[in-house]
Amino acid sequence: MFSGLIHKIAKVKSFHNNILSIESDLNPKLGDSIAVNGVCLTAIESSKTHFSVELSQKTQNSVALENYKDLVHIEPALKANASLDGHFVQGHIDAIGVIEKIIHNSNQVDFFISASKETLLLCVEQGSIAIDGVSLTLSKVEEKGFWLTIIPYTLENTLFKTYPLKRRVNIETDMLVRSVVSILKKTKGFEKNFSWNEADALTLGY
Repeated sequence: MFSGLIHKIAKVKSFHNNILSIESDLNPKLGDSIAVNGVCLTAIESSKTHFSVELSQKTQNSVALENYKDLVHIEPALKANASLDGHFVQGHIDAIGVIEKIIHNSNQVDFFISASKETLLLCVEQGSIAIDGVSLTLSKVEEKGFWLTIIPYTLENTLFKTYPLKRRVNIETDMLVRSVVSILKKTKGFEKNFSWNEADALTLGY
């Protein structure tokens, strides 16, 4: 489990034969879980200067693999006594989105990301979403995608400041919303977006 708060931006050392090596002083223990661009992976090699993880073929097929060549977001798994300042992120990618619009404002940058209808059903305005492992708030959900508002601090401390138009990104929707939608689909057809207040009411504010 992760928080969606990026620990560091790290450089990819190599990616060969399903093994991704990353330059970092994180020095995880073997078997530790590490999120790389939002994907939960297991450390299979570690030193003071780098660590390595292995990506299954299924994982490679479900993520924006082209973004694992240069710089990546990394986050170690949450510890039991850690504060949760983002939201619960599992590291399981639901879908891939595409950055379609970037609008620079005086104190924020707005990103519009296109996504499938199935993904958008799991997106709740003012709810949480993880993009490339970064915990963000959905400012608006539209028919073909959603808007994110990135504040200067987040922009400077993540790779969002380098993201171009048409970049593909890893999407993980909020696990709480996924659970609610799953239940609703089983009880009565469900084909519409709903608000965070509705989701909160259905889960009794959990």
